[in-house]
Amino acid sequence: MKAAWVAVFVVLTLSPVIAQNPQPEKPALATPSLSANDLAAKVPTPKADDVKSIDAIMHAIYSAISGPAGSRNWDRFRSLFLTTARFTDTGKKPDGPIVVHTWSVDDFVHDAGLVFAQEGFYENGIVNKTETFGNVAQVFSSYESRHAPGEKPFARGINSVQLMNDGKRWWVVSILWDAERPDNPLPKAFTAKH
Repeated sequence: MKAAWVAVFVVLTLSPVIAQNPQPEKPALATPSLSANDLAAKVPTPKADDVKSIDAIMHAIYSAISGPAGSRNWDRFRSLFLTTARFTDTGKKPDGPIVVHTWSVDDFVHDAGLVFAQEGFYENGIVNKTETFGNVAQVFSSYESRHAPGEKPFARGINSVQLMNDGKRWWVVSILWDAERPDNPLPKAFTAKH
C-alpha cells in the first residue's frame, strides 16, 4: 500500500513539472523518405526493358556508355541511377600509391562525355556474380573495354555494382571498380562465362 501512495505522490508532484517542460519533439530527418514515384520524378523516364530486372539494368549500364566517338544518350544513362549515385574508381599509380577517383552522376557524365567525344568506347560485361537480400542487390561484374567492337580489350577489371528495387524497378546506387594490372589479375572465375 505504501508503494501505491509513493506512486500517487510522484505523479501528483511531477505532473506540473512535466506539463511545463514537455518532452522535446523528435527533430525532422534531414533526408526525407522517398517513394517510388518520388524517385522516378527526379530522373528521365527509363526504357521499361532497361530497369525490369538485375540482368536488364546491368546490360543497360554497359550499353548506355558504349558507342563510337561522339555523344551518348545521357538521358538513358541518367535514368538508370539514383540522383545521389556515386562512381568510384580505385587503382594504383605506376610508382605504387593507391589512388581513388570519385564522381557524382553529373560529374561522370561530364568527364566521360569529354573522353567519348574524342574516341570510341565499348564496354561489356564478362561474368556477373549476383547476391540479393530483400530489395538490395550486389553484382560483381567483370568487364572488358575496347575502342572498337571486335578489337583486343585495352582494359579489363571488375565493377562492384550496388542496386536497389523500389517495388517498381531497379536502380543503380553506386558503382565501384578496379582495373586489372600485372599485380591484380582477374580471378579465373571472372575471365570467361562457364
